[in-house]
Amino acid sequence: MTMTAFRRVASEPYYLIHFFAFFSYIIVRCSAAELPSPLLSHLLRREIQLLLAFCVLTAVKFVREETWEAFVGYTLFYAKISLACIALLMDYHLALWYAIGFLVMYIITQQPAFKEQGTVNYLTPLQLETLLTEGGGSKFWMVEFRSLSTSSCVRSSSFFPELSITFSNNDLSFGTVDIGLFPNAAEKFGISHTTSQQLPTYVMFNDGVEVSRLTPWDPESNFFNVPLSKKLVCQHFQLDKLLIDYIHGK
Repeated sequence: MTMTAFRRVASEPYYLIHFFAFFSYIIVRCSAAELPSPLLSHLLRREIQLLLAFCVLTAVKFVREETWEAFVGYTLFYAKISLACIALLMDYHLALWYAIGFLVMYIITQQPAFKEQGTVNYLTPLQLETLLTEGGGSKFWMVEFRSLSTSSCVRSSSFFPELSITFSNNDLSFGTVDIGLFPNAAEKFGISHTTSQQLPTYVMFNDGVEVSRLTPWDPESNFFNVPLSKKLVCQHFQLDKLLIDYIHGK
């Protein structure tokens, strides 16, 4: 982990609260040293089994997930499940307290999104409508509709800034509309903000007209929550082709 990432983790209440919650187990575990030897040995075996399972699941997510936010989100989720399970072996009252604590953490804290903006323009619905109707200097506008109150948007929050750095040019601009702040924009652009299945939604406009859309939820398919990735977004909107066309002046 770089120093920048470490400082980010240390400065975010979300991560700090989780750290203290997991650190509390050390105190609880020390108090369990007075248990009879057979019970202590059984507890130790279960701890090792849960630790191995946690490491395997974390390693799988490390390989599969594209973003730091997604990897950390899943890792903390698995850690909370493991901690609740081991607490249940020690005392169900302790497990209940941990469950209540995790619920409170879920209510009062939220995983922070990717901080870098890249070349993305943060737009209000009025600004977007003005760009589409009156022109905004670019022939193409690729717009992300998101709400940072949903975990799917937080975990994919680095996709758009990174794509904008690679593909933005005079013909293609990138913009983001937070429909969590502007819920009326969701209905205007045909997005349901009441369910996370349609978030984030990416829309490509050509001269103010929608030409393509990508959403994690396909109403004509039996499969929901299609995993979003930078590769999928790039392929769906043919960003490579748009960049090559711009370079060759087409």
